[in-house]
Amino acid sequence: MERWSFTVGFRSNEKRKWWVLGALSFGLLAVGLDMTILNVALPTLASDLSASTSELQWIVDAYNLVLAAALLPAGMLGDRFGRKKFLLAALVLFGAASVACAYSGSPEMLIVMRMFLGFGAAFLIPLSMSVLPVLFEGAERTKALMVWATANMLGIPLGPIIGGWLLKHYDWGAVFLINLPFITVALFAVSALMPESRSQSRPRLDMVGIIASSAGLVLTTYGVIRAGEHGWSDTSSIAYLGAGVLALALFVLWQRRIAHSLIDLSLFRSARFTWGTILATAVSFAIFGLLFAMPQYFQAVLGADTLGTGLRLLPLIGGLIVGAKAAQGLIPKSGAKAIAAAGFAVLAVALAAGAMTGSGSGYGFAALWTTAAGLGLGLALPTAMDAALGELSAERSGVGSALIMAMRQVGGSFGVALLGAALNANYRGHLNEAGVPETIAGRAGHSITAGVSVARQTASDTLLVTVKDAFVHGMDVMLWICGGIAALGFLLALVFLPSGGAAADSSKDLGL
Repeated sequence: MERWSFTVGFRSNEKRKWWVLGALSFGLLAVGLDMTILNVALPTLASDLSASTSELQWIVDAYNLVLAAALLPAGMLGDRFGRKKFLLAALVLFGAASVACAYSGSPEMLIVMRMFLGFGAAFLIPLSMSVLPVLFEGAERTKALMVWATANMLGIPLGPIIGGWLLKHYDWGAVFLINLPFITVALFAVSALMPESRSQSRPRLDMVGIIASSAGLVLTTYGVIRAGEHGWSDTSSIAYLGAGVLALALFVLWQRRIAHSLIDLSLFRSARFTWGTILATAVSFAIFGLLFAMPQYFQAVLGADTLGTGLRLLPLIGGLIVGAKAAQGLIPKSGAKAIAAAGFAVLAVALAAGAMTGSGSGYGFAALWTTAAGLGLGLALPTAMDAALGELSAERSGVGSALIMAMRQVGGSFGVALLGAALNANYRGHLNEAGVPETIAGRAGHSITAGVSVARQTASDTLLVTVKDAFVHGMDVMLWICGGIAALGFLLALVFLPSGGAAADSSKDLGL
C-alpha cells in the first residue's frame, strides 16, 4: 500500500499535479502535430528524396500501423512495470526518432524512422491518459480530461498551419525538428514532477494476446488504408481486412479463456465505459473525414497555399477550445448524457450545413460551419472519453486507456478510408468529361489536385469548373455521411449513455 499512499499524498499538492498535466499536454501536442504536419510536406519529400508514390504512402502509413500495433501492449507494460518509466522512455524515443527523421537521406530511412515515431506515440498516448485516474478524481478528473483531450486534438489541425509556415521558411526536416521543444519540456517536467505508479498485481505477460491484438490492429488498419486507395472491390484489401477482423475475434476469445488477460473484458459490462468508448470512436470517424476533405477544398477549390490552408482551419480549433471549456463547466450540472448528446447534435447540424456548400460558396460560409463543428467536437469528445475513463481504476488505467485509444485509432482510419472512398467515387461520377480527351480525363479523375493541375496545364477553364464542381459535390455527399454518423451518436448518447456526472468515488479510482 506504500506506493498508493505516495500517490494520495501527491494529490494534495494541487499545483504540482497540474504541472504534470501541462507537461503531458506538451508531449501530446507533438504527437498530434506529427499525425498531420507531414501531409503538407509530401510534395517536397517526393522532390528532395526522389520518393515514389508508393514510398510516400509508406512514409505516412508506417507511423499509423506501428501506432495501432503497439497501443494495447503499451498500456499493459505501463501498468505492470511503471507508467512514468515508460513515459520517459517514450519521450526520449519520440525525440530521437524526430531528429533521425529530419536528417533522413532516403525514403527507406525515413519510413523506418517514422515507425520508431509511431512506437513512441503508442506509449505516449495511452500512458499520458492513464495517469489521470491516478492523479485526479471526481470533478478534477473531468477538468484534467478536458485539458488532455483538447491537447490531443489540437495538434491535428495545427499540423498543416505549422507545417505550411515551416516549409515556407525552412528545409523539410523542420517539420520533424519542431517536435523537440515540446518533447524536451515534457521530458524534464515528467521526470521532475510526476510520481511513479503501477498496478499492485503483476500478472504474467499475455504474449498470445499481445501478438493477436497487434496483428489484428495492424491488418485491419492496413486493410482499411489500402481499401481507401484501391477501392473496396480490391481483393487484397478485403483479405487484409478479413484477416485483421479474424485475428481480433480470436484475441477476444483468448481473453475470455485466460485468467491474466491483456485487457479486462469486464470493463464492457459498464455502460459508461462501453458507450463512452463507442461515442468517442464515432466522433473520430466523423472528424477525420472532415479533416481529410477540408484541406483539399481550401487548396484546390478556394486556391489557398499550404500555410493559408492551415490558417483556414483556425475556426475549427477555436470552436474546439470553446466547446471543451463549456463542457467542463456543464457536466457537473447537466451530466455526461446531456452534454455528449448536445455536442453530437451541434456537430450533426454543422456538418449538414457544410454539406450545403456550393461551388460559389466562399470561405466565410466554411468558417461559420467549421466553427460550429469544432464547438460540437469540443462538447462531445472529451465528455464521451471522460465517461469511459471514469470507469477505470488506477490499477488498470493503462490497459483501459489503451483500449479506448485503440478503438479511436481504428475509427479514425475507417473514417478516412470509407469517407475518402465516398468522396472520390462521387467526384469521379460527377465529373463531366464531355469534350475532354480520354487521356486528360483519366488524369483529371485521379483526384481534385490532379484535375486542377491538368486543367491549368491545358488552359481549359471549362475543365477547371467541372473539376471543382465535381469535388464540391463529392465533399457534400461525404459531409452528409459524417452528419449522419453524428446524428447516430446523438441518438446513442440519449438512449444508452447513463445519466449523471463522470465522477467516480475515490476508492474505485485508487483501485482499493
